[in-house]
Amino acid sequence: MDIEDLAETFELLGDWEERYRYLIELGRKLAPMPESEKDDAHKVRGCMSQVWLAHSFRDGPQPTLEFRGDSDAHIVKGLIALLLGLTSGRTPQEILDMDIAAVFTRLGLEQHISMNRRNGFYAMVERIRQMAAAART
Repeated sequence: MDIEDLAETFELLGDWEERYRYLIELGRKLAPMPESEKDDAHKVRGCMSQVWLAHSFRDGPQPTLEFRGDSDAHIVKGLIALLLGLTSGRTPQEILDMDIAAVFTRLGLEQHISMNRRNGFYAMVERIRQMAAAART
């Protein structure tokens, strides 16, 4: 997912009701996460809803990370899809260099989602950064 395309899409959608619908639709298109990964080891702490994140490596000249995630809440699942779209297929260093908080603010999500969802989103970002840092070593 390209940050510029995402920002353009959010601008075109106009009001926040449409943007929430778009997020929910992104979540519906998320590839199913295996039930075996919906366990404590993959659970993201700090989220009000249930959230799980896992990753695998894709070999190549520069190995990249592929992320999987799921939630029991529709908007949160959309936020996961957005986050995975930004980070999957990138090298660990690219993920660590990415300013996801700036993207979040640029899309206007900072002001339009609840404090609990915002905290949960940043918990997911931190978990992905931890996975990328571990993969780098």
